[in-house]
Amino acid sequence: MTDASVEFLTEALDLRTVRIVRRIAEHGSLTAAAESLGYSQPAVSQQLRRFEERTGIALVERIGRGIRLTESGRVLARHANAFTTALEAAAGELAEIRGLRAGRVRLVAFPSASATLVPRFIAELTARHPGVSVTYLEAEPPEAVAAVRADRADLAITFSYPGDRDDPHRASARGLDVRAYGEEPMQLVLPAGHEAAASEVVDLAALHGESWIAGCPRCRGHLLELADAAGFTPRIAFETDNFIAVEGMVAQGLGVALLPALALAASPRHPDVVSRPTAAGDARSLHLVTARGADRVRTLGAALEVLASLASTR
Repeated sequence: MTDASVEFLTEALDLRTVRIVRRIAEHGSLTAAAESLGYSQPAVSQQLRRFEERTGIALVERIGRGIRLTESGRVLARHANAFTTALEAAAGELAEIRGLRAGRVRLVAFPSASATLVPRFIAELTARHPGVSVTYLEAEPPEAVAAVRADRADLAITFSYPGDRDDPHRASARGLDVRAYGEEPMQLVLPAGHEAAASEVVDLAALHGESWIAGCPRCRGHLLELADAAGFTPRIAFETDNFIAVEGMVAQGLGVALLPALALAASPRHPDVVSRPTAAGDARSLHLVTARGADRVRTLGAALEVLASLASTR
């Protein structure tokens, strides 16, 4: 049999026909099969006749005043249990998902969200919808966007900096839904006794002579952009993605740093450092990235609702 024939017969099979054949095999007659399904006997006969007209395959044959399954009918009956059980199981799972009694959200987010926003999101989503499970992967924005595009994740929490030439929410996110999720203030991290710490806000240019501790490549690029706008090139003495290490270095007087608010909130503040907003109110933007139209999927719609509620308390 050719692939085209198999495809044609697969499309011609329907759940109602399979159920009828299954009941005929169980009860031995059209009348009994119809009664067990709640159908009329003529409706059952018509269903079998339509299948034969579409496919040229007879599923029953007359024997005297009764009927019996043909060889084709017996083949279909043999597979009917597995076929209907699988479909009924799928329908049951779909019903659970529709009622948010089951489902899964595959989340990916950047490191400083792992200890702050992500735990609150997972706790709130599972509290509202206990049947929905969450899996989590930590990744920087370019990898997170790629994970959504490759269907390795359903939802990504990402960030971007103003003027970022490698912003992953442009060409690489084409065809995906990218939702704005507010802004995250940038904070200057200074030794507690630093002269600039006496001010409520700090002009970046006032730190032009300091040694700097830089973070991830995109964070470092943002620092360079801000410093250039302020008229100086920062002297970067150390680089680390470890936010706790940054605070430790600042506390020892090894330099100053610029960190996003979520990074500072990810661990208890070191007693020998202080943070101050920049005079320009610098911030980075947060985003939620999903496949296009994903909010129509009940579990993801619920996840986005939870994130929206958390935004008001962030």
